[in-house]
Formats: sequence, C-alpha cells, structure tokens
Amino acid sequence: MKLSDFVCKKSTPETKPYKLFDGGGLYLHITPKGGKLWRLRYRYNNKEKLLALGSYPLISLSEARKKAFEAKEQLEQNVDPLASRQEAKRKAVLEAVSTFKAVALEWYELHAHEWSKKHAENVLIRLENNIFPHFGNRPISTLEAPDLLLALKKIEQRDALYTVGRVRQICGQIFRYGIQTGKCKHNPAPHLYGAFKTRKTKHFDAIEPHELPELLKAIADDTKLYPRTIRAIRLSLLTFVRPNELREAVWSEINFERNEWRIPAVRMKSRKDHIVPLSTQAVSILKEQQQETGHYNTPYIFPGFFQPRKHMSDNTVRVALHNLGFRNRMTPHGFRALARTTIREELEYEPDVIEAQLAHKPSGPLGAAYDRSKFIKQRVRMMQDWADYLDRVCIKSG
Repeated sequence: MKLSDFVCKKSTPETKPYKLFDGGGLYLHITPKGGKLWRLRYRYNNKEKLLALGSYPLISLSEARKKAFEAKEQLEQNVDPLASRQEAKRKAVLEAVSTFKAVALEWYELHAHEWSKKHAENVLIRLENNIFPHFGNRPISTLEAPDLLLALKKIEQRDALYTVGRVRQICGQIFRYGIQTGKCKHNPAPHLYGAFKTRKTKHFDAIEPHELPELLKAIADDTKLYPRTIRAIRLSLLTFVRPNELREAVWSEINFERNEWRIPAVRMKSRKDHIVPLSTQAVSILKEQQQETGHYNTPYIFPGFFQPRKHMSDNTVRVALHNLGFRNRMTPHGFRALARTTIREELEYEPDVIEAQLAHKPSGPLGAAYDRSKFIKQRVRMMQDWADYLDRVCIKSG
C-alpha cells in the first residue's frame, strides 16, 4: 500500500526506529528522536545500496517519489545513483577551491618571491582591480575567451592599453598554471591576441610576430646571400643583441664550455657587462662560423668580406634583409622588438626576464644596480625555448 502525506505527517517516533514503505524501494525512516528521513533501497551490480533523499517535510512525499524515479532512470542507464551523487559532491568541492581567484592566488604565491616587490604588488593590484570583480568567483574550468574578452574590454575603454596587454598576459599564465594543476583544460588568453587597440611607437622597422614564418622561410630558401651573412641574421634572431654588439663580437667573448657569450661593458649601451645564454642552435651557428673564418688573422666572429681584420659592415645585414624582401619592414635592430613581443605573447615569459636579456636597465634607483646575471636561470631557459620555438615555426613555414 502506497504512503500518503497524511500518514507521513501523523507518524510519531517510537523507542526503536521503524520504516514506512511506499513501494519500489522508497521508504520513510522514522528515528526515535523524531527524524523522518527518505531512503531508497536499490541494487547495483548485485549489491544492495541505500540512497538518502532528504528529510520530511522539507522533502515532500511527491518530491521523494520524483527523486526515486530519477535514481531509477540512472540505474536504467547503468549509472549508480550513489556514486553519481558522490562525484557531483566531489566536483562541487573541487570547483569551490578552483575558482579563478583561488587558482590565481595559488599561482601568485608560487611565483611572487621571484619578482621584485613592486612587480608583485602590480600583479596583485591588476588582478584585484580588473579581473576578480568580473569572474574571480567562477570556477576557472568554466571560463571561455568571451569572459576574459569582456573584462579586458573594460580596461580598453579606459584607454589603458598597456594594462590590457599586461593583464591578458597575467591571466594567460594563471590559466596555464590551472592546466598544469588539472583545474582547467584550456587557456583562452592566447586566442585574444589582436582583439584590442594598440598604441605602438616604432623606432625601428620590425615585422610582427605573425610575419615571422615569412621571414624564416625567406632565410631558409635563399641561395644568393653569403652563408656568413645568413649566419649573422640567424644569430641576430636567436640572441636579439644590438646590431653593433653582434658585428663587433670577438671570439674571446664566447665560452663554449658554458654556452655563454659575455659582452664586456665597454661594448654595451648600458656600460655594464652583459650575459647572453647561448642555445644549442646558436652554438651550432658559431661553430659553423668558426670553421669558415677561424683561420683568418682576425679576432672578430663576423669579419668583413674584403677586410677580414675588421668586423662586418653595419650595412651587411640591413641590405641582406632588403634582398630577402623585407625593405622598410625589417631592420637589424628590429630583431629585438620582434623577439620581445613574440616571447611575451607566445612563450609568456615575464617582461622583467625579457628586459633583462635585452640589457635594459630598470628605471629609477634600481638602474644603477643593474646585475648582468639577474634572472639568469630563467634567461637560459628562455633563450633555448625561443630557439626551439623558431625551429618549430620554421618547420611549419617550410
């Protein structure tokens, strides 16, 4: 006989717990203390199980029947209702600790000690002012490119165009950390490249990152330029030193044992010694160059073609770029801007690391204390990542 709401309501506690059955495994469990608890008994994989459906009268008889019916529908699909509920609870708990804000703060704590105090403060302020109010409390796994786009467009409306780029980069690193820790599956930040206005002053002609495959293909396909010139172009791209720093480079500055190029202060714009970590690709180019010119009576890595005791002309690489089809599009100095933008956007390295490798002194009082080895471990990794990235782009462009 089926239960009625009247029977459920009038049932009273006894000295021992007892059950009021509704049929199909559903019953109301009455406790000695007066509790009225809905339960569903069912079998799954030949094992008897018990599913709690809530308490009466918070869950009415009709609602309990509905929940029991939904559980039986799951059984029809060979899904264990109890296991399904436990998984839902697990996901809810995981999402509670996997909000964008929670993941962002976890990422921040992991890296803040690597940054200057000012940079750490700026990262947190940018998140608190621009991102957390929009979707900080949402699970990071639910966020898509339009969510981030909407938040960044708010910054763009303030004409804070530099901040747009910085916040997008920060969010990209947080999403990447979320992927690494299993809290989300994709990073929407890179998909927003080119979605915002820019304010860029170009002092030297430089191609944009999306034009890099065209340049690499032109270099790989050329058969007219001297191999020495091609090596100078490739090494400029790999190391992004200033043109004069490359042209005037001497073999005594190269340490093949450490895969390191140390440019003395006298040759640096900053008047400070500078370390250039050499990727395996850069070392290979230097060894090729050594095989060609090592017998010359000259200290220069790239000697002049007609006067080997002097270094390569300042127009050699510039004219070569023109001949490759990049007149008014790319200059030797443009490799620096190209590398800076691409490494930041595609490899997502911190600007401080990139600027250190570019030998740009920090502004303010820190400038006087410029350290040639600052971020050196990150720079070593970055230079190899950059060289590997160029190889991948070159393969795709071919």
